[in-house]
Amino acid sequence: MDHPQVPASRVCIQAADFDVSSEIKALRANDPRVGAVCSFVGTVRDRTAGTPGSISSMELEHYPGMTEKAIEAMIDEAHQRFDILGARVIHRIGLLQPLDQIVLVVVTSAHRGESFQACEFLMDYLKTQAPFWKKEQTPEGARWVDARVTDDAALAKWGIESRNI
Repeated sequence: MDHPQVPASRVCIQAADFDVSSEIKALRANDPRVGAVCSFVGTVRDRTAGTPGSISSMELEHYPGMTEKAIEAMIDEAHQRFDILGARVIHRIGLLQPLDQIVLVVVTSAHRGESFQACEFLMDYLKTQAPFWKKEQTPEGARWVDARVTDDAALAKWGIESRNI
Protein backbone atom coordinates (compact mmCIF):
# COMPACT_ATOMS: atom_id res chain seq x y z
CA MET A 1 0.00 0.00 0.00
CA ASP A 2 1.37 3.40 -0.94
CA HIS A 3 1.45 6.03 1.77
CA PRO A 4 1.16 9.72 1.00
CA GLN A 5 4.37 11.66 1.26
CA VAL A 6 4.92 14.25 3.97
CA PRO A 7 4.97 17.85 2.80
CA ALA A 8 7.73 18.40 0.25
CA SER A 9 9.44 20.89 2.53
CA ARG A 10 10.26 19.70 6.02
CA VAL A 11 11.54 23.17 6.91
CA CYS A 12 9.88 26.51 6.40
CA ILE A 13 11.31 29.89 7.42
CA GLN A 14 8.64 32.54 7.08
CA ALA A 15 7.39 35.89 8.33
CA ALA A 16 3.73 34.80 8.29
CA ASP A 17 2.04 33.05 11.18
CA PHE A 18 1.25 29.33 10.92
CA ASP A 19 -1.77 27.17 11.69
CA VAL A 20 -0.84 24.26 13.95
CA SER A 21 -3.82 22.09 12.94
CA SER A 22 -3.11 22.45 9.23
CA GLU A 23 0.57 21.64 9.69
CA ILE A 24 -0.18 18.52 11.75
CA LYS A 25 -2.76 17.36 9.22
CA ALA A 26 -0.29 17.82 6.36
CA LEU A 27 2.45 15.91 8.18
CA ARG A 28 0.13 13.03 9.05
CA ALA A 29 -1.08 12.96 5.41
CA ASN A 30 -3.55 10.12 6.08
CA ASP A 31 -0.63 7.81 6.92
CA PRO A 32 -2.08 4.87 8.89
CA ARG A 33 1.34 4.06 10.38
CA VAL A 34 1.16 7.20 12.53
CA GLY A 35 0.17 6.35 16.09
CA ALA A 36 1.63 9.45 17.73
CA VAL A 37 2.00 13.12 16.92
CA CYS A 38 4.03 15.37 19.16
CA SER A 39 4.14 19.10 18.63
CA PHE A 40 5.80 22.05 20.28
CA VAL A 41 4.82 25.67 19.76
CA GLY A 42 7.14 28.37 21.04
CA THR A 43 5.78 31.87 21.60
CA VAL A 44 7.31 35.28 22.21
CA ARG A 45 7.35 36.17 25.91
CA ASP A 46 7.04 39.68 27.29
CA ARG A 47 9.88 39.12 29.74
CA THR A 48 13.47 38.17 30.14
CA ALA A 49 15.09 37.01 33.37
CA GLY A 50 11.60 36.90 34.90
CA THR A 51 10.98 40.65 34.59
CA PRO A 52 7.42 41.16 33.20
CA GLY A 53 7.08 43.72 30.43
CA SER A 54 10.81 43.86 29.76
CA ILE A 55 10.39 42.73 26.12
CA SER A 56 8.18 44.84 23.84
CA SER A 57 9.12 43.01 20.63
CA MET A 58 11.63 40.61 19.12
CA GLU A 59 13.16 40.70 15.68
CA LEU A 60 14.57 37.54 14.12
CA GLU A 61 16.98 37.36 11.22
CA HIS A 62 18.50 34.38 9.45
CA TYR A 63 20.86 33.52 6.63
CA PRO A 64 18.59 32.28 3.79
CA GLY A 65 19.59 28.87 2.49
CA MET A 66 22.06 28.25 5.30
CA THR A 67 19.36 28.19 7.97
CA GLU A 68 17.13 25.77 6.08
CA LYS A 69 20.10 23.49 5.35
CA ALA A 70 21.10 23.43 9.04
CA ILE A 71 17.56 22.55 10.14
CA GLU A 72 17.26 19.86 7.44
CA ALA A 73 20.44 18.31 8.89
CA MET A 74 18.85 18.42 12.36
CA ILE A 75 15.81 16.56 11.05
CA ASP A 76 18.07 13.98 9.36
CA GLU A 77 19.83 13.50 12.71
CA ALA A 78 16.46 13.04 14.46
CA HIS A 79 15.55 10.34 11.91
CA GLN A 80 18.84 8.54 12.65
CA ARG A 81 18.38 8.72 16.44
CA PHE A 82 14.67 7.99 16.74
CA ASP A 83 12.14 5.74 15.04
CA ILE A 84 10.05 8.56 13.58
CA LEU A 85 7.99 8.76 10.43
CA GLY A 86 8.10 12.49 9.76
CA ALA A 87 9.11 15.88 11.12
CA ARG A 88 8.33 19.48 10.22
CA VAL A 89 9.87 22.68 11.53
CA ILE A 90 8.48 26.15 10.92
CA HIS A 91 10.38 29.14 12.27
CA ARG A 92 9.23 32.69 11.90
CA ILE A 93 11.44 35.67 11.13
CA GLY A 94 10.89 39.41 11.15
CA LEU A 95 9.32 41.56 13.84
CA LEU A 96 7.28 39.63 16.40
CA GLN A 97 5.30 40.76 19.43
CA PRO A 98 4.70 39.04 22.78
CA LEU A 99 2.13 36.24 22.39
CA ASP A 100 3.07 35.66 18.72
CA GLN A 101 3.93 32.12 17.68
CA ILE A 102 7.59 31.89 16.78
CA VAL A 103 8.39 28.20 16.18
CA LEU A 104 6.59 24.94 15.48
CA VAL A 105 8.10 21.47 15.66
CA VAL A 106 5.89 18.51 14.75
CA VAL A 107 7.01 14.88 14.79
CA THR A 108 5.09 11.73 13.85
CA SER A 109 5.90 8.16 14.80
CA ALA A 110 4.22 4.85 15.51
CA HIS A 111 4.60 5.32 19.28
CA ARG A 112 4.56 8.34 21.58
CA GLY A 113 7.98 7.89 23.18
CA GLU A 114 9.85 8.35 19.92
CA SER A 115 7.78 11.43 19.02
CA PHE A 116 8.32 13.06 22.41
CA GLN A 117 12.06 12.45 22.32
CA ALA A 118 12.52 13.58 18.72
CA CYS A 119 10.47 16.73 19.29
CA GLU A 120 12.52 17.66 22.36
CA PHE A 121 15.76 16.83 20.55
CA LEU A 122 14.83 19.08 17.62
CA MET A 123 13.90 21.99 19.91
CA ASP A 124 17.13 21.65 21.91
CA TYR A 125 19.08 21.60 18.66
CA LEU A 126 17.16 24.59 17.25
CA LYS A 127 17.81 26.69 20.35
CA THR A 128 21.57 26.30 20.10
CA GLN A 129 22.61 25.37 16.57
CA ALA A 130 20.20 26.94 14.09
CA PRO A 131 21.61 30.13 12.58
CA PHE A 132 19.09 32.70 13.79
CA TRP A 133 19.84 36.08 15.30
CA LYS A 134 17.38 37.54 17.80
CA LYS A 135 17.16 41.16 18.84
CA GLU A 136 14.91 42.13 21.74
CA GLN A 137 13.40 45.57 22.25
CA THR A 138 13.47 46.51 25.93
CA PRO A 139 12.82 49.73 27.87
CA GLU A 140 16.62 50.21 27.85
CA GLY A 141 16.80 49.82 24.05
CA ALA A 142 17.55 47.01 21.60
CA ARG A 143 19.91 44.13 22.41
CA TRP A 144 21.02 40.99 20.63
CA VAL A 145 20.21 37.77 22.49
CA ASP A 146 23.17 35.53 23.38
CA ALA A 147 22.99 31.76 23.70
CA ARG A 148 22.07 30.62 27.18
CA VAL A 149 24.05 28.13 29.25
CA THR A 150 20.81 26.23 29.95
CA ASP A 151 20.26 25.77 26.20
CA ASP A 152 23.78 24.36 25.81
CA ALA A 153 23.15 21.99 28.74
CA ALA A 154 19.92 20.79 27.12
CA LEU A 155 21.83 19.93 23.94
CA ALA A 156 24.58 18.20 25.93
CA LYS A 157 22.10 15.62 27.26
CA TRP A 158 21.89 14.32 23.67
CA GLY A 159 25.68 13.91 23.56
CA ILE A 160 26.19 16.99 21.39
CA GLU A 161 28.55 19.82 22.24
CA SER A 162 27.34 23.29 21.46
CA ARG A 163 29.31 25.32 18.94
CA ASN A 164 28.53 28.45 20.97
CA ILE A 165 31.47 30.16 22.62
